[in-house]
Amino acid sequence: MQNKPARKSAPHQVRIIGGQWKRTPLAVLDAPGLRPTPDRVRETVFNWLTHLFDGRWDDIVCLDVFAGTGALGFEAASRGAARVVMIEENAYAVRQLEAVKERLKAQQVNIIRGDAMSRVAGLPPTSFHVIFLDPPYHREWLPKMLPLCATLLAPGGLVYAESEVPLTSEVLPDWEIVRADKAGIVYFHLLQLGNAQKNQA
Repeated sequence: MQNKPARKSAPHQVRIIGGQWKRTPLAVLDAPGLRPTPDRVRETVFNWLTHLFDGRWDDIVCLDVFAGTGALGFEAASRGAARVVMIEENAYAVRQLEAVKERLKAQQVNIIRGDAMSRVAGLPPTSFHVIFLDPPYHREWLPKMLPLCATLLAPGGLVYAESEVPLTSEVLPDWEIVRADKAGIVYFHLLQLGNAQKNQA
């Protein structure tokens, strides 16, 4: 009796939740550190943001620093963001992001390949209303990236930060935690610069 060939499992996918590209699937590559934000978390975060923006996304410029699948950046573009910049280092992920951009005809999306630290440092200051910061866990990315993000935020701008541990005011003395929640092992937060840092930015 011959052994049957192992059935290939369908590639893991996430989906855009809202906006003009609602239900569009985004394939998840099997790559180190690639961990897309779960659908439930994205739904909550974008409900927060939509409420804070009074439902208006058309003037919002976003930066998705560790873009991965593009789930956060394409979600923002789907809801009407004026411009979305995605930064991703993995070459395979970048090719996938470019393919999705072409398929959706997402002209407002700009994809940049490169190291997060150097690419973010080269962006113009006060350019972004929302920065999505969902780095690989256990590599201490947030303490390194948040000071850079502070210079990139437009007045009143927000940082979405995802981590394996809850962030607190003691850990982030320069930031105010506007919203925070937990889903499974994921802790997610909306941050805004505190008054002292706003004056220096």
